[in-house]
Amino acid sequence: MKKNIFLLSVLSVFALTTASAQESSKKTVTKKQANTTVEAPKPAVTGPGIVFENETIDYGTIEFKADGKREFVFTNNGTEPLIIKNAQGSCGCTVPTWPKDPIAPGAKGVIGVKYATERVGSFTKTVTLTTNASETPKVLTIKGTVKPDPNAAQPAPAAAPATKS
Repeated sequence: MKKNIFLLSVLSVFALTTASAQESSKKTVTKKQANTTVEAPKPAVTGPGIVFENETIDYGTIEFKADGKREFVFTNNGTEPLIIKNAQGSCGCTVPTWPKDPIAPGAKGVIGVKYATERVGSFTKTVTLTTNASETPKVLTIKGTVKPDPNAAQPAPAAAPATKS
């Protein structure tokens, strides 16, 4: 009988310890899950706002006459509609496109840009946006290098100097 009571006591302590450890483990997992799934809300701007996923696009090294179209994606993070009044490339080789209709709060939009990739060599160009979100224009940048035209005539090699006989 003493053995049975002793055995029941040991089993009870073991069961309580296991239950406590499992409960503690559940709390830890719950805390970890809460930390990874809960995101802090992004603060909204009073009035119209504009925030870009990237303000610079790096074309890298591209082929001569490759597709020069790229997109800058933005969100109106404000409380009022965003209006893009103008988008101006820094030269004629950089042609931007932009939405003409107002962008609602929380909505996304795209500024398209096309670089003239028949211009060989390195480039860094800008697109300047005028919006109702700020008095200061927003400047976006594109950069990269265009490889030489593989079909262009190669200069003739220099003639070797004549040797005396």
